[in-house]
Amino acid sequence: MSGGRPALIADIGGTNARFALVGSDGEPTGTRVLACADYPGLAVAARAYLDLERPDPAPDRAAIAVASPVVGDRISMTNRDWSFSIPELRAALGLGQLRVVNDFTAQALAVPRLDAGETHRIGGGTAISGAPIAILGPGTGLGVSGLVEAPGGGCIALATEGGHATLAPADARERAVVGALAARFGHVSIERAVSGPGLGNLALAIAAVDGLDRAALEPDEVTTRALADVDPVAVEALSMFCAMLGGAAGNLALTLGARGGVYIGGGIVRRLGGFLEASPFRARFEDKGRFRDYLSAIPTSVITAENSALRGLTALLEQGG
Repeated sequence: MSGGRPALIADIGGTNARFALVGSDGEPTGTRVLACADYPGLAVAARAYLDLERPDPAPDRAAIAVASPVVGDRISMTNRDWSFSIPELRAALGLGQLRVVNDFTAQALAVPRLDAGETHRIGGGTAISGAPIAILGPGTGLGVSGLVEAPGGGCIALATEGGHATLAPADARERAVVGALAARFGHVSIERAVSGPGLGNLALAIAAVDGLDRAALEPDEVTTRALADVDPVAVEALSMFCAMLGGAAGNLALTLGARGGVYIGGGIVRRLGGFLEASPFRARFEDKGRFRDYLSAIPTSVITAENSALRGLTALLEQGG
């Protein structure tokens, strides 16, 4: 880093903020996870992290990934009531340089840095070197990105808001559930079902379709009950979640021509283990009519590495971000 000073990197989601420092060796250190709900805004959270780590000298530049669109100098997060000005944040933290990107831009940049043991393959297919790569992952929202080769070498990560594309039901049961979601939300984006809150939304919608009187469940409760196989509604909600994730991943693969592979990130999917493999995820990924053979040749993999977006931010710093 410049003049021997470290850089600050941070991955800011709707629930947690992950911070680390990057020194001259390019490796993240001092990684900490802070709960977003404990802080009124990003500047306060970042300052709290720096007060805990007390780097000496202090960082003079930073790369921050946020779970929201990055358009202009004012950032308003989608699933957290944080809003900030990039120039004001740079000044508040005493930084000479600050780069802010979408969180799945950082996730995409991390993919080439993953070791073989940090992904878990689901389904067949063989990645084609140099072809576009697709990345998506459910968390507090649904992040979506892609990675394409840049002219002259290197990669370009696509900043998208694909999680807010319209959710497409695949059969009568899903149409009924999406109808219940539409009655509640109006527009039903993929994120309304394929995310942490989406798990709770699906459980309530399934119960409504079946005429059951059910209290809302937190996403962790839905997952815990489903994995323990003690709640039929939770089991169906998690299975439908996996199927819809597969459908969204297949759509993204077609849109990007992602013959370099599709990668699924986020802590929710990592927690599912064998449930995802046994679910309709891969079948729905391939279920695209005349393009079934095209998709069956594309590998899908779960990113098992923790804090992978931080590695993407390190790559961004190395690019001069």
